[in-house]
Amino acid sequence: MSTDISQFIDQTTLIDTHEHLKFEEDWVNNGPDVLQDLFSNYVPADLAVAGASEEDIAFMMDTSHSNVAERFERIKKAWEAVQFTGYGEAVRIVAERVYNMAEITPEGIAAAQAINVQLRKPGQRLEMLKQKANLDHVQTDNFVWACLPDVSGPDFFLYDLSWAGFCNGDVPQEKLEEETGIMVNTLSDLRQAMAGLFEKYGPMAIAVKAQHAYSRTLRWVERSDDEAARSLEVILKDPEHAPEEDRLCLGDWGWARGTELSIEYNLPFKLHTGYYAGHSRMPVDRIKGGNLCGLLARYPAARFVLMHIGYPYNHEMVALAKHYPNVWVDLCWAWSIDPYSSLDFVRRFIHAVPINKLFAFGGDTGWPTSSYAYAIQARKWLTRALESEVQDGYLTEKQAMDIAYRLMQTNQQACFDIEGTRAAIAAHG
Repeated sequence: MSTDISQFIDQTTLIDTHEHLKFEEDWVNNGPDVLQDLFSNYVPADLAVAGASEEDIAFMMDTSHSNVAERFERIKKAWEAVQFTGYGEAVRIVAERVYNMAEITPEGIAAAQAINVQLRKPGQRLEMLKQKANLDHVQTDNFVWACLPDVSGPDFFLYDLSWAGFCNGDVPQEKLEEETGIMVNTLSDLRQAMAGLFEKYGPMAIAVKAQHAYSRTLRWVERSDDEAARSLEVILKDPEHAPEEDRLCLGDWGWARGTELSIEYNLPFKLHTGYYAGHSRMPVDRIKGGNLCGLLARYPAARFVLMHIGYPYNHEMVALAKHYPNVWVDLCWAWSIDPYSSLDFVRRFIHAVPINKLFAFGGDTGWPTSSYAYAIQARKWLTRALESEVQDGYLTEKQAMDIAYRLMQTNQQACFDIEGTRAAIAAHG
């Protein structure tokens, strides 16, 4: 049932703080067929956990087999088991809103392939995100340093400067020399190269981003230059077999340098916390946001955006945002991982933390159709969270809508220099 709150949230332009969107040319020339578009985002993990074999999932995704109905049949049983998860809900939204399927069936998928072909035309990507999803802009992490203007929408697609490699203790000498003209042989060289990357790309970046929680602990330890220099020497001698303790040492040092540079260039530092994409590979002890306390305390001038609400350690995110003035929490991806936990998180956050510290949405997706669906999903569950507070008598409808606006736009505008980034991109040409 439509309410004033739901109408307000549906009509309010939403800032998307986190995607991994592929470029326009990828969408047009090498984009997904209908099955890949429906199922290539996060739902394969749920399909595998539900019992689908890796072979069946791979067959379903293989476009060399032209019979899309036959490909779907291979995972149909698993799909029936996962269709009501958060990931499954996003798939159903794409099916309904993009491909006119009230229910995903082999026959419907076969008919939807024609729609898919029409979608992958120049300009359709931007139109779907800007008009249909009603997004102000999209912040994208392409896992690279470069934050160059996207000609398909230079003021719409804003890019993160990737720092995960340095946090992992990686030192790509040739790439650094190519980008900065500095061959890294010493710690001083590495410091200069890092500064060179920020000088080159920092003005056009919307933020710094690191997802090194996939490969190491989030616990940060302050390292001296001498310690880091010794670890760098070990790593450069044999990058493939460097001990973990040296990678952690140099990684912590590089993480700190990236944080200092983010302060200098007025860029928030986004950090992946919590849940892993995929399945069967998550060491839960190192993904807790609470591991970050040393870093948060050491750099009070930094702006840290802690992503994915630290799921399943959501309570730690509430505590961190309540305790540290330099912390913001981002619901990106969380609505699809576990919608009810995310709904509960919003409600708990309202009662514990200043409401200017929370961002409502980031899809964390690769294709525009998924971003569109995830935006719909976020709006739906945010509406439920705020309406519940109204029904409990804690908020008025006006207060709920004011909070929604903050979470969807105002808080992001205060944290990120959106217009400054757009101006730098325009000046670059």
